[in-house]
Order: sequence, then C-alpha cells, then structure tokens
Amino acid sequence: MAVDLEKVREIVERVAQSSGLEVVDVELHGGGKARMLRIFLDKPTGVTHEDCANVSREVGTILDVEDAMPGGSYLLEVSSPGLDRKLSKPGDYQRFTGSLVKLMTRDPVDGNRHFEGRLKAFHDGRLSLELTGRKKSKKYQAVESGTEVEIDLANVEKANLVPEF
Repeated sequence: MAVDLEKVREIVERVAQSSGLEVVDVELHGGGKARMLRIFLDKPTGVTHEDCANVSREVGTILDVEDAMPGGSYLLEVSSPGLDRKLSKPGDYQRFTGSLVKLMTRDPVDGNRHFEGRLKAFHDGRLSLELTGRKKSKKYQAVESGTEVEIDLANVEKANLVPEF
C-alpha cells in the first residue's frame, strides 16, 4: 500500500501549527524497509532541539495510530531547514527579501539558468534579483555586479538562501 504524502503532510501541519511552527517541507525517500520521512520546521525565533523532539514524538505517534505510513518501518527525521534553507512558497520569498539567494530556473532568463544575488523584491509572482557578479563555475555567466533580473516564480526550479557571516 502506497503512502499518501498529502495525508502525512496534513498531520505534520496540524502538529506544527499547534506548536507555533511552520512546516518548510516534508520529504519521503527510499522504499521498503529503508524509508525515511524528513520534516523541516521553522519559526521566526529559530527552531530548537526541543521543538524537533516534540514534533517527532507527536507526529510519530499519530502516523502510527492512523496507519499513515503503511508497509512497516520507517525512519522519522525532524530538523530545521538550515542556513541554506530551500525557498519554495511565495511567503518564503516575501520573508527573505533582502537576503542573498542562489537559484536555478527551468527556462533560461537572459541566457542563464543559474543566478546568485540579493533578493530585492517579490510581487505578483515575480522576484527581482540584484546579481552579485560572482562567477562560481562554468554554469554562471560573468555578469556585472548590481545587474537586476526579474524572474517568474513559476520558472524557478530550485532556490536556496546563501548563508552570510
């Protein structure tokens, strides 16, 4: 019997909301006895070890009682999204306006699919990125620092924060 990931996500959302936490992502990897359910949580003041332990305990119990993970054993991992957290929802782009991001588009924009820069704005499903001009590898074309590019959120394949120290 297949796992209904939407049902699992609903359970995780319910538990997280009751604890004042945001669900960043829910991922299921592997199959058979090597299944791993990963839950990434966040909150404005930062996720604590205790937050993760509480959510893990509550979600694990509910998943088992409701048989939401049929087929036997699985490993449950609950953590914060980390400094290089993934950006996926429109709210992520609003929240992290002003931050340094790295992203890849589905279709090229101005001849590039790989961008790194400061997220200047996000409005009406479009993000504005001020490029850093860094050339990390062959996949980044050299660009003048400060160049702005607009990208449709629907064209973003993958986006992450870039840690700044």
